[in-house]
Amino acid sequence: MFHLLSGGKMYYIIVYDVGVEKVAKVHRFLKRYLNWIQNSVFEGELGEADYMIVKRRIKEILDLETDSVLIFRFYEKNCEKEVIGRERNSTDTII
Repeated sequence: MFHLLSGGKMYYIIVYDVGVEKVAKVHRFLKRYLNWIQNSVFEGELGEADYMIVKRRIKEILDLETDSVLIFRFYEKNCEKEVIGRERNSTDTII
C-alpha cells in the first residue's frame, strides 16, 4: 500500500490545534518522536510501530470534540492526510 522510506519508515508532518491546557503536553510528547519545526508543527520519519504509539497517545491526550491534530503521511509522490478530532477547515487543497 505505502512505499516506505529507507529503514521501513515513512515521513510525517503533524500539526495540532488543542486547548491551551494541552499545548505543552502534546508538544513534550511529540518532541520524543519527531522534530519540532514551528509552533504546533512537527516533522520527521516514523516506523509503523512508533506511528501507532504516537496516534494512540494523541487520542488519549485530546478532547476529540474540540481539539484537532492533522497527520500528513508522505510516500513517494503522494500524501495522505488523517484528522484526529475536529477538522477546523478543509485542507484538501494543501499539498
